[in-house]
Amino acid sequence: MNTRNTGIILKREFKNFFTSPTGYLVIGLFLIISGWFFFSSFFLYERADMRGFFSLLPIIFAFTIPAVTMRLFSEEYRSGSFEIIGTMPVSTLDIVVGKSLAALVFVIVMILPTLSYAFFISSIGELDWGPVIGGYIGSILLAGAYVSIGVLSSSFTKNQIVAFIISAAVCLFLSLVDKMLVLIPTGLGNVLQAVSSGYHFTNISRGILDSRDLLYFLSVIFLSLQAAWIFNRDHR
Repeated sequence: MNTRNTGIILKREFKNFFTSPTGYLVIGLFLIISGWFFFSSFFLYERADMRGFFSLLPIIFAFTIPAVTMRLFSEEYRSGSFEIIGTMPVSTLDIVVGKSLAALVFVIVMILPTLSYAFFISSIGELDWGPVIGGYIGSILLAGAYVSIGVLSSSFTKNQIVAFIISAAVCLFLSLVDKMLVLIPTGLGNVLQAVSSGYHFTNISRGILDSRDLLYFLSVIFLSLQAAWIFNRDHR
């Protein structure tokens, strides 16, 4: 991988998010939805913490991040510009990593305003910053995992809507599967818990940094991007 080429792809793709209303729309919807659910539960339970926000984040991410990633390769295939990129002195790995990092940076920009929630809470009560810091670390890891799944889904089709549906379905399953374990036999339940992004994210959002949770997210990112690299390499 060429770091310079990856950086060029990253900058190009990041700028593209703001050349159309889509990027602003996704950020706006994310802040409206997350803010509504957070403050409605906050004033209802009157707890000086952000558990309500972080508990809903995997589900909100399961819809917003696929909307961010759905065009990354689908649009290139549809317009034929991927063949043009293929003639340039950049590797497929540069393209996959650059596009993925651009989407991840966009998501980080998207969640940055929510830091104001923590400062608001700390101004009216005693806030335990440990779970808050853990929650934001987990948010970046969760975003990285869902971005990589979205990049892989976008590599499968020229249709952005299909890419969105595939990615959202997978991310929503990973977000919610740990909530259904009471209905599943113990042996299978342990397996599903291990693959649940919601379960691992919840652990980190409590301020507990366990190597197993970190390994889970890094593995999802690596395997998804590896598959996306192989798939797009074969199409160059």
